[in-house]
Amino acid sequence: MDQARSTITKIFNGEPHSYTRFNLTQSMEGDNSHVEMKLSSDMDEEVGGNGVGIHLNHNSKHKSHMISKLGRTSKNLCFMVAKILLIFLIGYLIGYLVHRKKDLAYSCEEASTQGYDEPFIPDTGAAPIMAWNDVKNAFAQKLTSSNFQTAFRDFSKVNHRAGSPGDDALADKIIKTFKKYGLKTWSDEHFIKVQDRPRSGFNKIIFKNSTEEHPEGFLSYSANGNVEGAVLYAHYGRESDFRLLQNLNINMSRRIMLIRAGKLSFAEKVANAAKMNASAVLIYRDVDFPSEGTTQLFGHVHLGSGDPYTPGFPSFNHTQFPPAESSGLPSILAQTLTESQATRILRQLEGENAPKVWGVFHKLGSERDVISVEVKNVLSERKINNVFGVIEGFVDADRYVVIGAQRDAWGPGFAASTVGTGVLVEMARSISDMLKKDGFKPRRSIVFASWSAGEYGSIGATEWLEGYLSSLNMKAFAYINLDGIVTGHNGFKVAGSPMMHSLIERTLKEVGLQNNAVSLFSRFGKDNWESNVLEPLKMDNAAYPFTAFTGIPSLSFRFTSDDLDYPYFGTLLDTQEKLISVTSNQYLQLAEAAAKFGGYIVLRLVHDHLLQMDLSEYDNIIRSNVAQLSLKINNVQRLHPNLVPTSVQWLISASGSYSRASRDLMKDIQNSDLNDVEMCRIYNDRIMSVERNLLSAYVSARESPYRHILLGSGPHTLEALSDYLDGVKVDSPKAYVDHFRNQFALATWTIQGCANALVGDMWSFDNEI
Repeated sequence: MDQARSTITKIFNGEPHSYTRFNLTQSMEGDNSHVEMKLSSDMDEEVGGNGVGIHLNHNSKHKSHMISKLGRTSKNLCFMVAKILLIFLIGYLIGYLVHRKKDLAYSCEEASTQGYDEPFIPDTGAAPIMAWNDVKNAFAQKLTSSNFQTAFRDFSKVNHRAGSPGDDALADKIIKTFKKYGLKTWSDEHFIKVQDRPRSGFNKIIFKNSTEEHPEGFLSYSANGNVEGAVLYAHYGRESDFRLLQNLNINMSRRIMLIRAGKLSFAEKVANAAKMNASAVLIYRDVDFPSEGTTQLFGHVHLGSGDPYTPGFPSFNHTQFPPAESSGLPSILAQTLTESQATRILRQLEGENAPKVWGVFHKLGSERDVISVEVKNVLSERKINNVFGVIEGFVDADRYVVIGAQRDAWGPGFAASTVGTGVLVEMARSISDMLKKDGFKPRRSIVFASWSAGEYGSIGATEWLEGYLSSLNMKAFAYINLDGIVTGHNGFKVAGSPMMHSLIERTLKEVGLQNNAVSLFSRFGKDNWESNVLEPLKMDNAAYPFTAFTGIPSLSFRFTSDDLDYPYFGTLLDTQEKLISVTSNQYLQLAEAAAKFGGYIVLRLVHDHLLQMDLSEYDNIIRSNVAQLSLKINNVQRLHPNLVPTSVQWLISASGSYSRASRDLMKDIQNSDLNDVEMCRIYNDRIMSVERNLLSAYVSARESPYRHILLGSGPHTLEALSDYLDGVKVDSPKAYVDHFRNQFALATWTIQGCANALVGDMWSFDNEI
């Protein structure tokens, strides 16, 4: 209407005998209306240079003059009436179109200020029209214990090791099920290298010239060979355990480390032992776990994820890359023992008593406790298939959340893979049913993924990430991991990106247990939910490469028992009966609760107009790391001023830039008067850029795949910088000092670059942050 009023004013206030032309363009449902007007108060100008007198009798001059005057008067009056009617019509059309546009384009401001639980979402024919409570209730009503029991039965197999016929059969069944539910499906295949135990022969150990033993379990990607040395008990093989042994002045060079399973991944235990110059590692399950003494143990010792023989690039189509190996492959031997085999060795150990803080009552081992270990695993190539089903979004179909579960296992793998696969399929069925029967329209797409080769180090998922890295980290905005989600009933743990912490807290309050009598939050998270529920996202978690390698916020969760590891992972005893025993026969109810927890997070991320990601958590983490580094640098400077940068002001400035940029973005989202949905898409893209821009751009994805400076692994991380300051020495080589200074500068600029990405437009950098 303002535009109409302005146009009318210009017309009536114009000079007489003026010629006015203007264009009026208004967008309505993609069409342009174009209006052109010519206005004149002079009849001669309207008809051109001929004039009306050319058609009249020259002998009737006076009469012609009177007729001409009367004609002009009546025609002027008609023109005036026509002009008024036309102006009124134009004004009405302008007002209608403007009002119609406002009705169609609901605003980000309304969506963000109406409250988290009930965002303003009018019916536009494309946007989700269901209120959040209706979405949540519709999903919950479709999940039943009987459906989970059927799914677990349908997707259970005794033998479905990666690349086996059983694994392929499961993949075919899953993709047919996805198609049945109306999902668009596809699969991709990879040719990977894995290590298996010897096809003929066996690995062996001999302790103190006793009987030769042949364990059936093995650790894939171990170094091969035959070594002999003295046994040394090293508890859980943590860095703190090895430091304690160092403090006791125990020689660890060339020793055979005997280590308990638990606390750390097998790969981390072997890597820590290799740093002590050990020659081999033997790993066993302890009596802390209710496992049988003869249970064989399986696993891998690659300190990383994906195929270690194609580091940083995908294993597609037998592609011949130059010979390469992951830096995470161990250089020493590694083998598993049964509990009874380890117990026989422990009882015969000599030497000093184990430290009291370890809570064990046996010797550490002496130079006389000699054992020989022979490992001759076989490297072979296998074809694996990842299977996908997608529910496309109705607004931002090219933005998607991925939810996945591994399909393979060493044996039955009921808790390791069957439960997660069953929950994945049931979630796909339920959400698909919501579209068909409840009118649910997700704004963004949902990708359901069934991975293979998870037991060898999340190979299927990582190879997929490596194959599509350039597009995934721009369009996939979250990953939800369903591996091992039910392993107990007394606890609940969540590991994930700090950006998802607020969403985790809200979801804990929405998911109920015991027929909704109590929420997950009140059951496990009261008093201090962060300390009770949150745990670090570790390298052996399938969600880890999504965040640390690709820069996609990820989440993993599980029901546990008293914070203990599930004792049957990596064994042939991971059966339905064992899970029933560990969960006191509550596994179906717990699977339903786990499906709700994962499903609510997925649905919230594809339902809301704005992504529910919290930028303030990274602000707190960055500030904490910067404060710690600043304190350590100042302390070292006082003693050795040439070993560290002369100032930390640049790092502090970068931290402040991120803080201001994140606050300003959230303020813009809350306060902006926006009528364009596309603007909210831009805001979402800026939020998605945070995790991606915390990946260091200055290290090779092949040499240091986990490039995240806060959650990753390698010399580029802030943790590595802190460790350097803890161990700095006066006689540090200059090259080492220069390396630290370079890493310090690059980490600083990574934080500053993340802040710049949050601001958005490059011309706003200086003014905004």
